[in-house]
Amino acid sequence: VQLQASGGGLVQAGGSPRLSCAASGRTLNRYGAGWFRQAPGKEREFVAAITRNGGSTYYSDSVKGRFTISRDNAKNTMYLQMNSLKPEDTAVYYCAAGPAAQALTTRTDYWGQGTQVTVSS
Repeated sequence: VQLQASGGGLVQAGGSPRLSCAASGRTLNRYGAGWFRQAPGKEREFVAAITRNGGSTYYSDSVKGRFTISRDNAKNTMYLQMNSLKPEDTAVYYCAAGPAAQALTTRTDYWGQGTQVTVSS
């Protein structure tokens, strides 16, 4: 499956952009899916994940309560609604897919190309 992330850009602190991840080649509902991010000089970190049918979601402590992951399998697309953005959320955001959402940090089979989110204070 090919993943294409979009929706990043320059956002003011407190803003609420939404990232999208469109899948092609295979249907996204075959996979658990999620988002990771990598800030300058730091390692890539887990942000959020969602199960195949969208019934369960998982978040890192740093975004819990501010970000919401969702998916529309009919559109073969996953989303990340980001609210109350902080400058420390600045990073390249990557979408990813694998066999199981809850194991996405240990097995990720597919990666999108990344979209830059820059939060200005």
